[in-house]
Amino acid sequence: MGDGMWIKICANTSVEDAQAAIDLGADAIGYVFAPSTRRVTPEVAGGITVRLLGDVERIGVFHEGDLQAIRSAVRVAGLTGVQMHGGPWPEVIRGLREEFGETISLTQTLHWEVDGGAEVGERLAGQVAELRGVVDRVLVDSKVGAALGGTGRRFDWEAGRGLFAGANEMEMIVAGGLDPENVGAAIEGLRPWGVDVASGVEREPGRKDPERLRLFIERARAAENPVRKAES
Repeated sequence: MGDGMWIKICANTSVEDAQAAIDLGADAIGYVFAPSTRRVTPEVAGGITVRLLGDVERIGVFHEGDLQAIRSAVRVAGLTGVQMHGGPWPEVIRGLREEFGETISLTQTLHWEVDGGAEVGERLAGQVAELRGVVDRVLVDSKVGAALGGTGRRFDWEAGRGLFAGANEMEMIVAGGLDPENVGAAIEGLRPWGVDVASGVEREPGRKDPERLRLFIERARAAENPVRKAES
């Protein structure tokens, strides 16, 4: 897992929330440009970005494969990464790589139906294999009906162990239903490269709860380090 568990706090809508995540040690903050109660515009995200203190990844979440719109958002919002919540869109991925090279990270979201079992993992494993060398990271999120992300529901982590274990060095991120109470179990069970949370550290949609944010990051760090966990 490289130098440690990668932690992204997603769906930021204010400078205060994003800065709190940075101050507590998050590796990345996220802005949602996809349809959501937590959606912001690239202009709003850019206004947050320019006021942040500290070195952190800034990742935009996109649901539409509009290359021109994504390119514009990267610049306007000051992004260092693009997370594609729909697709995959090979032509968009190629276009972003051609324009920005390695200056941005590219993440593809794959959706695990919460009621699905091992057969879902087998299907997603094939998609992960196809994405190797195409994107930098794969994020596995929960799908509940037509809702793609932000559901607060977790998928079957036991069924997902094979998917994460067989990813062969791909940077795999787990999302969907994570919160301070279960992030340790998710890390111990799946051994992901990173974790991504939005609703699990909120007091209301689009507003973070400072204490839940602190606990999430603290417990994620403890779970990746058994010695620290034993001392806590």
